[in-house]
Parts: sequence; structure tokens; C-alpha cells
Amino acid sequence: MTRDKESDGKRLTHLGPDGTPTMVSVEEKATTRREAVAEGAIRCSPEAYQLLETADNPKGDVLQVARLAGIMAGKRAGELIPLCHVIPQATVKVVAEPDPELPGVRIRATASVASQTGVEMEALTAVSVALLTVYDMLKAVDRGMEIRGIRLVSKSGGRSGPWTADGEADAGEP
Repeated sequence: MTRDKESDGKRLTHLGPDGTPTMVSVEEKATTRREAVAEGAIRCSPEAYQLLETADNPKGDVLQVARLAGIMAGKRAGELIPLCHVIPQATVKVVAEPDPELPGVRIRATASVASQTGVEMEALTAVSVALLTVYDMLKAVDRGMEIRGIRLVSKSGGRSGPWTADGEADAGEP
């Protein structure tokens, strides 16, 4: 089975000429300030949401633990995702907010760095692991929680320049 590596002039950068996975070289890229913002949410039962509101959980404060887990995961994205560059000096900020209308939690992560490569994967990893942490901490009460809407909201810096998801009015820091 062959795979078309190009579509509308765009190509998959992690595939070599023969179609095998390869690490993208960033040696020739300029070091610039780069930032990426990602978001996602987890929907839970009213009973589980109540535990968020009261911070009454045997494992600790769900939102604080989720924030820390997201920060830690964002800093390790390069170790978790094959062919993702390790960016040890990246700054990762995570905001976790309860949302009574879901009910559940919304997570927003911002990753920034002065580097030769972007930080989109760091922001997306931070959001993903923060949401998984909320699930882990509340699963004793609600195993039917649903993680949804994990996406890149914006990115800036680098050769491709700024990008913002359609319909996103404020892509700034959380």
C-alpha cells in the first residue's frame, strides 16, 4: 500500500522519500519565539462535578493535580511522542476551570519557547494528560465521563507564521 505524502502542495514532514518515518531536521531553522495554545474538556455526571466544586476527593484537589499533570506532561511531550523533538526549556501553563453547563472541566494550555521547532505537541499533550488526570481522579464516581474537543487553538512563530483556529476570537494566554 502506498501513501500519498502530498496534498494541495503540503507534505508530511516526518516521512522520508521512501515513505519511512524520519526525524525532521531543524538544524537550519532560525531560533524564534514560538507559542501554541490548545484546549479540551471533560464532561462528567452532576455527582462527579459536585466533587470538583467541594474539592472533596480522597486523591486531592482535582483541578490542582490536573494542572500539575498537564505541566509535567507538556514538558515531556518529546519523550512520549515518536519523532517529536525534545524541548527542555519550554514553558507550559495550564488553566483548569470547572464548567457547570457541561457539567465538567475545561482545560487550556499554553506552551512557549525560543527554539528552532514549534510547541504545538507540548500544548496538546498538556491538555490531554490534564483531562486524563481529571478522569482518573473522578472515575470512582463516574466511569462514563467523556473527553472531548481536544484541539490546537493557535500557534505563532516559526517559518509558517501565525495560525488561529476558525472562530477563535481570543487565542491569547489562558
